[in-house]
Amino acid sequence: MNSERQQGLLLGAMVAGGISAVFFLPAIPQDPAYHVCADQRTIFGIANFWNVVSNLSFIAVGIFALSRLSRVPHDPLQQPCLLLGLGVILVGLGSAYYHYRPSTATLVWDRLPMTITFMAFFSLVASDRVSERFGRALLWPLICTGAASVAYWYWTELDHRGDLRAYAVVQFLPLLLIPSMLLTSRGRWLSTGWLWGVLTAYLLAKVAETYDGAIYDFTRFGGGHSLKHVLAATAVLIAMFAVLKKRVGNEWHGSTR
Repeated sequence: MNSERQQGLLLGAMVAGGISAVFFLPAIPQDPAYHVCADQRTIFGIANFWNVVSNLSFIAVGIFALSRLSRVPHDPLQQPCLLLGLGVILVGLGSAYYHYRPSTATLVWDRLPMTITFMAFFSLVASDRVSERFGRALLWPLICTGAASVAYWYWTELDHRGDLRAYAVVQFLPLLLIPSMLLTSRGRWLSTGWLWGVLTAYLLAKVAETYDGAIYDFTRFGGGHSLKHVLAATAVLIAMFAVLKKRVGNEWHGSTR
C-alpha cells in the first residue's frame, strides 16, 4: 500500500471518527448571547464600530492574496489560493454586515464565507502533504460540504431546533487533521513553520473571542472579538506566506516567479 493511499485512509478514518463523535452529542442550538459582544459602542454612526471596522483586516489580506496569485510557485496551489483570497474578502464583508446588524439571519453571511476559507486552506495543505490529486479531488466537495453545514444549521434554526453540529465539524475537524498531516508527512511546497504559524494565530483568535469581555474591560479600547478578526486575518496572511515560500535544498526562499 503506497504512502498516499495510507495517508488518505488515515485521514478518512479520522474524519469518520470525528463526525461520529460529534453526532453522538445532542443538537447544539445557537446561543442568543453569541450576538452580544462586549464592545457595542456606536462611533461615527456605525453600531458596534470596532467589531465592524476590524473586518477591514480580512478584506486587506484577501486583496493581498489575490494580488499574489501570479507568484504562487506551483500551479496545483493556485485554485485553493484563489478561493482562500475570495473567501476571506467575503468573510470581511459578511462579518461586517453581521456585526452591524447582529442576528441569526445575518450570521449566515458571516459563517458561509468562513467555510470557503476553512475548506480552501485544508485542500491546500492536503495537496502539499498527501498529493496534488488528493487535494484537488477534495476541494469542491469540501466547499459544498461547508456551505451545506451552514445551510443545515440555519434551516434547523428556522425550524426552532437549532443544530450547529455539522458546522462545528467543518470548523474544528480540520484543526485536528492539519496538525496530523504536518507531523506525519513531509511537504512538497509549503513551509511547515508558516503552517504552524497559521494554526497558532487561529488558536489565539479563538482565545481572544472567548475572552471578549475581559479584554475589553482591560483595554477599554476594543473587545476580544475585534481582536479575533485581526488575528484570524493574520492567520490567512501567514497561510499566503507559507505558499509564497518555495523550498530550495533545505532552505525556504520567497518566490521570485
